[in-house]
Amino acid sequence: MKVSVVQCKLEMGNVDKNFETIERAIKNSIDQNPDVIVLPEMWNTSFFPENTQVLADENAERSRKFLSEIAKELNVNIVGGSVANLRDKKLYNTCYIFDRKGSEIANYDKVHLFSPSGEGEVFEKGDRLVTFELDGIKCGIIICYDVRFLEWVRKYALEDIQVLFNPAAWPAKRATHWDTLNRARAIENQMFVVCVNSTGDFGGHSAIIDPWGEYLVDPYEEDETKTADLDFSVIKDIRESINVFRDRRPELY
Repeated sequence: MKVSVVQCKLEMGNVDKNFETIERAIKNSIDQNPDVIVLPEMWNTSFFPENTQVLADENAERSRKFLSEIAKELNVNIVGGSVANLRDKKLYNTCYIFDRKGSEIANYDKVHLFSPSGEGEVFEKGDRLVTFELDGIKCGIIICYDVRFLEWVRKYALEDIQVLFNPAAWPAKRATHWDTLNRARAIENQMFVVCVNSTGDFGGHSAIIDPWGEYLVDPYEEDETKTADLDFSVIKDIRESINVFRDRRPELY
């Protein structure tokens, strides 16, 4: 599976401009022939303007239509980062996933909201684990701050996913945390982690990490699109040589 991560510079509150930016970036990335394109968190409004509720996409109708059409047009799977989504008069930070036919196959509301920024005072918390298949590969999705909660990611591992996607709007001043946490989640759960962060006001450092914790694309590369091939035989190899799942002691914890 070839995966492209798209790390864009978004404009706070400028929804129309951000749609244009994302469309251009997706179409440019298709030159690398990816099977999956992954977008950053809150790409419609950026993270997050004071008037997010006013700017939010009601039931994500515009965002979903856009992602569906471009996935079908380009014959590519899209993990749609996340958008500010107004649903039943409540605001959610939601990721939508589309297959090559443009069908919405999954959606996920961010579960852990970042209290230091007041995210929990504006958005509603998600309450469910979400897995899905892309081209026959079982995948999972978290959003940004979720990565700090190792128990949540371990639940995905116990669902036997092979790829974890993590779109984010992560500040540059905590880039070391971003790099370390994503690598740790890949190593301890023996899975691929695909993490995508905005640039500009945020830290970039988008990366694709294999189950050994090795970078398939380096977080320090500043290209807007970064692409790598995921070789799933690596998971089989690591679980045969260091099978942490076999050696767990869940009765103790």
